[in-house]
Amino acid sequence: MGYKIVFFDIDGTLINEQKEIPEDTVRAIAELKERGIEPVIATGRAPYFIKPLAEKLGIDSFVTLNGAYVVYKGAPLYKREMEKSSLEALVKIAGEHGHSLVFEGEHSFFADKEDHPFVIDSVNSLKVDLPGYNPDFWKTDSIYQVFLHCESNDEHLYEGLNNELKLIRWHPQAIDVLPAGGSKAQGIEALLDKLGLTSADAVAFGDGLNDKEMLEIVGFGVAMGNSHPELLPYADYVTTHVDEQGIRNGLVKAGLL
Repeated sequence: MGYKIVFFDIDGTLINEQKEIPEDTVRAIAELKERGIEPVIATGRAPYFIKPLAEKLGIDSFVTLNGAYVVYKGAPLYKREMEKSSLEALVKIAGEHGHSLVFEGEHSFFADKEDHPFVIDSVNSLKVDLPGYNPDFWKTDSIYQVFLHCESNDEHLYEGLNNELKLIRWHPQAIDVLPAGGSKAQGIEALLDKLGLTSADAVAFGDGLNDKEMLEIVGFGVAMGNSHPELLPYADYVTTHVDEQGIRNGLVKAGLL
């Protein structure tokens, strides 16, 4: 199969635990581009979190915010904002239990509490700037994703929102909150449609729970050797660790290098 496009998750896929891009990964992406195959970033991160990494890799197309905000060649292509009524319900429950929320918009993100330790710990783990403080940001701006900060034993408090929202844990103290049915796959399909391609033309690499749908829909799904165990059944191939030429080995297996 002559695949035409490859989608790459960031954390644990393009970058390692130290939030660094292995040099062999940089070379592998460059070789992929030389062969006329387009690399695209597909991440739960917001677009303003990924600029230095994208520039280093020479990538200008992104599926960000777990599929809710897609950019192609530097121009926005697809947006799916969260409903205000769903946000209001989330804010109510979080407020009742002292859980902090971080609202992610198109160009910036803001927390509803100042200096909350869970926010500081989880956002610092991404090696990005901390959010500003604006508890009403969700009321005035389009919101595409929310970080909910609580520990796993409190997740049940939000079960009543399952018809409106989707929760995916990415940190011991933080959860991505998306519109119900949202996923990277949704954004990928919007981009493929723009390019006149099908999911069978695509390869995807990932390592986390938010990569399940993405690996499932593409023609060839690759899980990193350091992946969450629950991701492995969704992959067509499990490559080596991110620090052990995992990207290169997966691309070779897909017949792209």
